[in-house]
Amino acid sequence: MKILYLETSSKNCSVAISDNEKLLCLCEEVSENYKQSESLHSFVEWALEGAEISLKEIEAVSLGKGPGSYTGLRIGASSAKGFCYGLKVPLIAVNSLESMIEPFLRQNYDYVVPLIDARRMEVYTAVYDGNTGDELTGTEAKILDEHSFEEFKDKKVIFVGDGAKKAKEILQLPNAEFNEGIYPSAQYLIKKTMEKIKKNELEDIAYFEPFYLKDFQGVKKKKSPDSI
Repeated sequence: MKILYLETSSKNCSVAISDNEKLLCLCEEVSENYKQSESLHSFVEWALEGAEISLKEIEAVSLGKGPGSYTGLRIGASSAKGFCYGLKVPLIAVNSLESMIEPFLRQNYDYVVPLIDARRMEVYTAVYDGNTGDELTGTEAKILDEHSFEEFKDKKVIFVGDGAKKAKEILQLPNAEFNEGIYPSAQYLIKKTMEKIKKNELEDIAYFEPFYLKDFQGVKKKKSPDSI
């Protein structure tokens, strides 16, 4: 089964293709300017070329559903829906935080904690078992302070993601490890996607919405004196 994977929830615009659990090709780029709108479809074309298959051979689309960048998630979701409608294939959606923990499982950590930078001292996070990858606490928007995650002070824990930088500066956890250079990646959607397909956990394409976690907060325009 050939599957197309899209992950656009962060600064990493990431596209992958697999044949069942075998990764055929990965195209991704981390950009501070969030280049999903200009790069995503080019990456899909390049991934198809690298995998040496055509778009019509794709049998399912998997999407990193968030949380993360509101605009990035909208772009990813609309593209995924477009591919699914056009190809008449199912849509699978995976929590983007789960694609951040895969490289750190079974590495002798008690817990793996992904941290996606939101704004100010806020992060999107969840706690996962370092061996099984099971979710131990639900995904949430969390404001960090010096008492955050203090229940892990005697445990071996690693914090991963672009939110780990500000966590490292404030958390009182001398034994914790921090890896700031980790972003959600399409290649790590494969395992969870295959599990969901086997369980027939497919999305309703017409009604699917990304996992925004919070309402979009845009910049309010200042009123001119004449409009008051």
